[in-house]
Amino acid sequence: MPVSRRILLVDDEPTILLGLTHVLRRTGAHVTPCLGRDEAEEAIRTGDFDLALLDVRLSGSEAQAGLDLLTLLKERSPRTHVIVMTAYGSEEIRREAMARGAAHYCDKPLNLEYLLGLVRDLPQLSSCQ
Repeated sequence: MPVSRRILLVDDEPTILLGLTHVLRRTGAHVTPCLGRDEAEEAIRTGDFDLALLDVRLSGSEAQAGLDLLTLLKERSPRTHVIVMTAYGSEEIRREAMARGAAHYCDKPLNLEYLLGLVRDLPQLSSCQ
């Protein structure tokens, strides 16, 4: 029986958000999809997550808004695993994401098989963080 994960998913592309939400929910995960920075900040303030998938570049905000969300999330919930994803990747962004506490960095287009393996292999966090 699959272990249920609480996943925060942040992307500014509606089709990516919808598609990834569907794929992750099929694994039994409880997914909180957020289309942008404001929705994500509210979710981070009010929810607890085992995993966050954060797009680096969110429209309507600075180019690295996802990294700022990563910092906010790690301040509130240091044990949440974070996977940073971007279509505009560079070694500098990868290093910055890892320095801010990301567990993994993925370039888009995403390799879904690899991503689902990461999700499956995450240690389950207790509800009492």
